[in-house]
Amino acid sequence: MHPLERLINLVALLLDARRPLTFEDIRKVLPAYQQEDISSAKRMFERDKDTLREIGVPVETEATDVWDVEQGYRIPKERYYLPELGFSRDEVWALFVAAHAPGEDGEAEQAFLKLSSGTEESLLATVAKGPVAPGLDVSGPHLGVVADALARRRSLRFRYRSASGKVGQRQVDPYALVFRAGNWYVVGLDTSRGDVRSFRLSRVASRVREAGPASSPPEDFDAAAQLEAGPWGLGRPRSTARVAFSPKVAWLATGSTPGARVVRTEPDGWVEVEVPAGESHAFVSWVLSFGQDAEVRAPRTLRDQVTARLEALVGNA
Repeated sequence: MHPLERLINLVALLLDARRPLTFEDIRKVLPAYQQEDISSAKRMFERDKDTLREIGVPVETEATDVWDVEQGYRIPKERYYLPELGFSRDEVWALFVAAHAPGEDGEAEQAFLKLSSGTEESLLATVAKGPVAPGLDVSGPHLGVVADALARRRSLRFRYRSASGKVGQRQVDPYALVFRAGNWYVVGLDTSRGDVRSFRLSRVASRVREAGPASSPPEDFDAAAQLEAGPWGLGRPRSTARVAFSPKVAWLATGSTPGARVVRTEPDGWVEVEVPAGESHAFVSWVLSFGQDAEVRAPRTLRDQVTARLEALVGNA
């Protein structure tokens, strides 16, 4: 019998015992100690008992009679099993920051999830992510300071580089941290715009500083929904646009675009579709990905942006 199997059997027996078991009691139940040479079996038991104690298993020795002549052994359940762990909000966030420090990976993330599994849902609802594979780097720039501000409901101020390359000042009341496609995002109220936006932490172009108390998220706030992806970019679409597609790509555009609605099919086969729109840079890039097989019909502002992008591309060619 493998030594590990022998130890596991001994632990199971002593845990289940309602009274202290003598070596003879143990020997009758566990075949590993049923050797002809009782002295050899006793020495093996003593080694196993010492090994269990060395690794933290509380094997207790108790007298089995009033004269204290014979010793028995047991493992108290209350000492063997860990009590239910309870962490305060500050402790949970300290664990989160430690698990996502630079150099940590998916294994540290999994450990954090296990330790915090008994935490009230409202605490962990501020961190939205899917499963993280072991070995994946889950650290991120500014993650510690953002997590700390989120835990203490503090507003943040920083310079941010948008997808178009523009850098501007932002003040954000953080509502949640979201991990998507290898990147961390802080989702919160952009106070200068009065709207909930998402900001990729790797695009923050300055130190992140606190800027006073932050507001609380609305009751219907859904962190994961803020990073839904579509032709509008990330987050929830804030408007609609009408785009016509050639017969070659109409089926693809309508079938693969969330929220797309066919308005009409023209005699030449072109299909006019109403699609969700939002962040203009992402939307223009999406339209241009169809080349000559897509044309923005409305609104005029998006149509003009597509034209301007095309002219810039031609000028740089």
